[in-house]
Amino acid sequence: MEIIEQTPLFDTKKGRGRLLYRSFAVSLSVCICFIWIYRFSHIIDSKGEDGKWAWLGMLGAELWFGFYWLLTQAFRWNLVFRQPFRNRLTQRYEKKLPGVDIFVCTADPDIEPPMMVINTVLSVMSYDYPTEKLNVYLSDDAGSQITFYALLEASNFAKYWIPFSKRFKVEPRSPAAYFKSIDSSGYSSDSDQVKELTTIKKLYHEMKRHIEDATKFGEVPKEVRLKHKGFSQWDSYSSRRDHGTILEILVHKRDPENSKDVDGFLLPTLVYLAREKRPQYFHNFKAGAMNSLLRVSSNISNGKIVLNVDCDMYSNHSQSVRDALCFFMDEEKGHKIAYVQFPQIFENVTKNDLYGSSLLAISEVEFPGADGCGGPLYIGSGCFHKRESLCGLKFSDQYRNDWNTSEDYQFKEASLKELEEESKALASCTYEENTLWGKEMGLRYGCPVEDVITGLAIQCQGWKSVYYNPPRKAFLGLAPTTLPQTLVQHKRWSEGDLQILLSKYSPAWYGFGRISLAQQMGYSVYCLWAPNCFATLYYSIIPSLYLLKGIPLFPKMSSPWFIPFAYIIVGEGTYSLLEFFFCGGTFQGWWNDQRIWLYKRTSSYLFACIDTILKHFGFSDSTFIITTKVTEEEASKRHEKEIMEFGTSSPMLTLLATFALLNLFCFLSVLKDAALREGGFEICETMALQFLLCGFLVIINLPIYQGLFLRKDNGRLPGSVAIKSILLALCVFISFSLYLDWEGGICGYRTK
Repeated sequence: MEIIEQTPLFDTKKGRGRLLYRSFAVSLSVCICFIWIYRFSHIIDSKGEDGKWAWLGMLGAELWFGFYWLLTQAFRWNLVFRQPFRNRLTQRYEKKLPGVDIFVCTADPDIEPPMMVINTVLSVMSYDYPTEKLNVYLSDDAGSQITFYALLEASNFAKYWIPFSKRFKVEPRSPAAYFKSIDSSGYSSDSDQVKELTTIKKLYHEMKRHIEDATKFGEVPKEVRLKHKGFSQWDSYSSRRDHGTILEILVHKRDPENSKDVDGFLLPTLVYLAREKRPQYFHNFKAGAMNSLLRVSSNISNGKIVLNVDCDMYSNHSQSVRDALCFFMDEEKGHKIAYVQFPQIFENVTKNDLYGSSLLAISEVEFPGADGCGGPLYIGSGCFHKRESLCGLKFSDQYRNDWNTSEDYQFKEASLKELEEESKALASCTYEENTLWGKEMGLRYGCPVEDVITGLAIQCQGWKSVYYNPPRKAFLGLAPTTLPQTLVQHKRWSEGDLQILLSKYSPAWYGFGRISLAQQMGYSVYCLWAPNCFATLYYSIIPSLYLLKGIPLFPKMSSPWFIPFAYIIVGEGTYSLLEFFFCGGTFQGWWNDQRIWLYKRTSSYLFACIDTILKHFGFSDSTFIITTKVTEEEASKRHEKEIMEFGTSSPMLTLLATFALLNLFCFLSVLKDAALREGGFEICETMALQFLLCGFLVIINLPIYQGLFLRKDNGRLPGSVAIKSILLALCVFISFSLYLDWEGGICGYRTK
């Protein structure tokens, strides 16, 4: 017994191949320095004043790329991987397991369907964990009666679903996901399970029909409204942005009629909350909702551990709570850990990840690297927090976990009705006035990516965080299924991260002296996503245009200076491909990832920069755009076939199409001139890298050309986008050509 107690509850292993990668990184950094030397030393050799300015622009872009690449090494230098031991946790702490409060957040029933929301709720209610210590809260920022009705239906279905899922060790414990998995993989051979499964499916489909009917007609059945007292709270409801606090404890152990399942065991506590909203008070988006949940839950259950998940990220593994507790309850290191972050994994990603939604490099490489230098970022979902650290407690060496105290000792006297009324005040618009909420307590305000600055603030208070990526993924969600949705999502992320850089929470100064230099560099990588647009746009346009002018912006193939360029192109390309394979991707998936890398840098990031500048000077307000979780049937079929979906007209798509066409015009023009002119193909020697870069941009944009000219389905690029992009590309191309004619035309390729 003594030996068991001395063993840790989790293990940490260093990533393999560190020496090999570090050697490669050093060699690449040397080549980057040689490129900078080449640019500086050959400025005077550039042809004419025009060529000199283009050369200086290339120098600026390459200085940026080199600097940014060096920053990215912070999270690749020291990868660590964690392994929890649940059996040891059970042996030591089964009777001392802490209360866990689970927050599920939704904000719009139109784009986050109630059926999806309650499947997530049911999946976390069914964790393999003592139900009397499990408390689930649904935050509905739309204050929708339909969502409340769906949760009410789910609370009744849970009485059957939870005992069924635990009896037969069902995985996953989202009913929709489980039924889908057995329909594709076959049914169990256990006759008892098959018999009960028939009953469960019938109950589920009945619940689903009720909810979808209410969603379709936009109202709750009258007999249900009259039967349940909770609906009376909507009598004074005006709109999503103007209503009082709506709070209902649907399941609680002090309510004997509704607190037990069909087997007589306690159900987890289940609470619905729509915090108060008034037009004259800013609601602080998801951060405001989370802080309301923190206060309300502290008055109802006060679990020591808090898990928050987005409404589309259902639990895929019933043991995830115990996995997280292995880190928190470890005797040697657990007291230092503030939160345990699990990766965001998406179940609707295609085989070759058409839109790069998996973010494989981040989840498989960068976050383990962040864990190796102090802890990963908090990414807003799939994260277990120690309540004390989330509520503003600073870490000190004297701090120790106390798992022996009871969470609900203070609530023994109050009735459920009194508890609801007391808790409503904690979610009012005025409660936070003249308090530290949003500043030093709870999630921090002032930025669309409040999760990231909250995690940074917690780490700056001395806490550590842990990243755990289990073999069976803990949470599965929904990724965007169209290119416009993907671009909008990346715009929101990059815009929020850039706002962090310009705020008081900038890792450059807020983290100075509080977190490690490597962590500062790693945070800066994400904060500088948006500014990447300028160097990428320059590299995507200017070299192609200067092909027309015959001015080389790269060294000849015969020049020794060609070697560092070639090494970086081949070396970095090969490494990124091997890294993608290591993360479980395919070659086509890697190619798609490169395409989305280019698309988001030349559209999402540019618009993020523009919007941030406008907001900085007071020309626009902060908005929070929710990615839709609803997809049309035809679009879904095209997504399954990995056909890129454009569909709608947007400035970002117009911009992408314009750049794609401009590169195509330049490439075809140079090919034509080379074919018609004697010795024209000497371009392969004098301007090889420029020509290859332009050709690469043409090839990677093939889906755009197909969407413009070849496709007839509804997912093609709209005609308005095609007309605007063609006219814009032609204007730039013809203007540059006229400029060349004004200078004397192209009279053979000039070489350095």
